[in-house]
Amino acid sequence: MWTIFLLFAVPAPDTLPGTKPLDLNGDLAEQMVAGIDRFLLRELQVANQLRPKRWQVENSNEEAYEKSLEPYRTRLGYILGVRDARHPPSAPEFIATLDQPALVGRGTTYDIQAIRWRAFAQVTGEGLLLTPRDGKPQANVIALPDADITPEQLCGLMPGLNPQAQYARHLAENGCRVFVPLLINREVLPRFWEAKEGIRSGGARMSNREFLYRPAFVLGRHLIGYELQKILALVDWLQKDHPKSPIGVIGWGEGGMLALYAGALDTRIQAIASSGYFGASKKRWQQPLDRNVFGLLNEFADGDVAAMIAPRFLALYHAPGPKVELPSSGGAPGKLDIVSAKEFQDEYDSAVPLRKPPTFPTAIRFADDLNGFAEMLLKHWKMKVHGDSGKSPEHLRAGYDPRPQHTRQMAEIIRHTQELLEQCHEVRRNFLPIADQFGRIDDTKKLDTSSLKAYEKSIERYREIFATKVIGRFDHKRLPFNARTRKISETEKVVIYQVVLDVFEDVFAYSLLLLPRDLKPEEKRPVVVCQHGLEGRPEHTIGKEGYNSYKAFSMQLAERGFIVFAPQNPYIGRDKFRVLQRKANLLGKTLFSIIVPQHQQITDWLKSQPFVDGQRIGFYGLSYGGKTAMRVPALVKNYCLSICSADFNDWVWKNASTKDRYSYVWTIEYEIFEWDLGHTFNYAEMAALIAPRPFMVERGHFDGVAPDERVAYEYAKVRHLYQAKLKIGDRTQMEFFDGPHTIHGQGTFDFLHKHLKWAKR
Repeated sequence: MWTIFLLFAVPAPDTLPGTKPLDLNGDLAEQMVAGIDRFLLRELQVANQLRPKRWQVENSNEEAYEKSLEPYRTRLGYILGVRDARHPPSAPEFIATLDQPALVGRGTTYDIQAIRWRAFAQVTGEGLLLTPRDGKPQANVIALPDADITPEQLCGLMPGLNPQAQYARHLAENGCRVFVPLLINREVLPRFWEAKEGIRSGGARMSNREFLYRPAFVLGRHLIGYELQKILALVDWLQKDHPKSPIGVIGWGEGGMLALYAGALDTRIQAIASSGYFGASKKRWQQPLDRNVFGLLNEFADGDVAAMIAPRFLALYHAPGPKVELPSSGGAPGKLDIVSAKEFQDEYDSAVPLRKPPTFPTAIRFADDLNGFAEMLLKHWKMKVHGDSGKSPEHLRAGYDPRPQHTRQMAEIIRHTQELLEQCHEVRRNFLPIADQFGRIDDTKKLDTSSLKAYEKSIERYREIFATKVIGRFDHKRLPFNARTRKISETEKVVIYQVVLDVFEDVFAYSLLLLPRDLKPEEKRPVVVCQHGLEGRPEHTIGKEGYNSYKAFSMQLAERGFIVFAPQNPYIGRDKFRVLQRKANLLGKTLFSIIVPQHQQITDWLKSQPFVDGQRIGFYGLSYGGKTAMRVPALVKNYCLSICSADFNDWVWKNASTKDRYSYVWTIEYEIFEWDLGHTFNYAEMAALIAPRPFMVERGHFDGVAPDERVAYEYAKVRHLYQAKLKIGDRTQMEFFDGPHTIHGQGTFDFLHKHLKWAKR
């Protein structure tokens, strides 16, 4: 059947036997990314249809309804990053200096003071307190501005906000005690961070909110969660010291989102008012990156969150939200646009009526007077409503600059994420004890290394966690291969085919297949799957000019007699592929949720070919292909070994450090961050999912991915597992070489010859 490859004079067939002719033309990589995009957009629509079915609530009465919501509150709090224990309730403190007392403003009937309060760890909230001068507040309200509105503007102390939108001032004029927290703004991160906080600035220009989002996301936290914690810390104190006084939360824009989430999470908040936000959750993938919440749309679109507030009072006010557009200048592009009246009403109708108990006092209004929006809370509490004075309070701080306060709040969050980063290795050690040298008694209950068979059995539950909670799995049956092939070139030693395989509807796998010409009839050979890096193509791995980092490793290996398969992975097209990650994240999925089934399909097809030894399929990837080498073989068992080149390191540190120059926090790869990876799977833990199969790291001393010591530190844990625990040290190796971010192709080629049992020529 394959005797044609024995004779150079005889041309190879244009189509591989058993396959159809490939008639796709144009840029196949671009078409693949476009197909994945269609697939994900459809999955988002399916999630909208399935979401109501995922809710199992008891709405026969209010008590049963409230109890049935408890697991949903827990899950919502988790994905929003509300995870740290808050401090015991304590009264806010006044912020004063010898030069400036805490009293910063005076209104007609109220005073304004600068306050700070403890939230959790070393993180505090800061803002303003508006107190009726008669000392008899009728209600306590936490008034949340949009991210780009300061507390001073919301109170009328500083210009920039229409008087009809100064609802904090209006509530105070009507007898409420009002707390106005500072939110992190969307300004582009200034260069002064490098000088003032010891944080290295990089090439990416991003908003303050995105900057804080990036490391927090990797550590299972979120800027949304941090700001919710500050709000809930105020609720803790109000409930403790003023239990008989009603508590309300009101917000617009970003504040409207936070008000809705705070009300859903905490039943002590008796009245919630949200404006300029509701109905926007289904557009999250288009919005600023700091609104990206992993798995949000599986259960928690805005209507579902609103329903969790029942039976308490909820005022939803349809008013124009903030107009924001963040360009792609290294950070993630994003925009906030006005939610139409139809989108607003459809969101409410799609979820809230399905789940509310018989008595859910919800008010919906379509208007843009935010002071009128605030009056909805007053009327709910049956308070006498006075007309808006429209008079700004007197500002008692001459030349006030809000930037130092904002910088303090950012610095506290940064310090918290960096403390989590320092501690998370112990959490991982307890989660998956691959390198615990103390041999604790409960270790074997988690990971049994007494034999290879016992290990493979005990590691399986971790593989499932990795597949479902970290990578994300689409529960679709893969399509038949429908293999289409086309010969594109041939040399004296190698024939190269394009191969396209169906995976899911609109999702296909595209690759180059390199077949040695001396393949004998009935012979089955080992395969090396050679994976390109970021913005790469399979052609780059066979010797395309200008891509010297690959050292034509696909062609080199094919000329050594290996069958080589070089797939196109979808990380190509800059924002075109990065937005795929954002769409997938909303479903609790990632880009690798597509890449894994593509490789499962690839390896299954290879195993079905008469010239392939299905037990000898190895993986070898460079850079982003090295990222693939850590994740795909961990889940695709058809790979009998994996080689990670120019990528292996302390991956969690690489993603979450705000101080080190190697960190992704400062780069253009805004899609790189994976939810809560810091407490589950660093690269050593991913390697544990590959074990006991052979695993190798290829590392250039001058590779800018990470310093040698970080790479060696993480690999030492892998070595400990293979040698000290499993007694298979000959199956793992790390080769250092004197070079940059590139394929070296010496120790790795030897590794392939040895473990794929293919003699050198």
